[in-house]
Amino acid sequence: MRKETSTNFINEQSITFDCPIASTLKVVGGRWKLMILWNLKNKSLRYKELHRAIPNISEKMLTQQLSVLADDGWVIKKDYGEIPPRTEYSLSELGTSFIPILQHIYDWGISNNIVDLVNTKYAE
Repeated sequence: MRKETSTNFINEQSITFDCPIASTLKVVGGRWKLMILWNLKNKSLRYKELHRAIPNISEKMLTQQLSVLADDGWVIKKDYGEIPPRTEYSLSELGTSFIPILQHIYDWGISNNIVDLVNTKYAE
């Protein structure tokens, strides 16, 4: 959380003010949120299934990001109230509406060989 008087906070506010692109990127930005949404695109997943589906994400980070996505209305958390605990995550209507956009980004990345570009450029 940035201080409201910091230059970074003020810059971020001016960039996102009345800009749907910057505001959307602010909400879904970061390393893991898009991967979480993408992995939930076809079905609900339990916590461990989601954790296995996303290589290298720590349990702490997955828990934090799922909590933020649920609080912001992108993901629905269903707790079955059982012992041992069983929790399932699925996309909300908002999250589901974003999947076609992610699909376009995915398709664009494939058609422009972005994975190869990134792997070549950052391999060093």
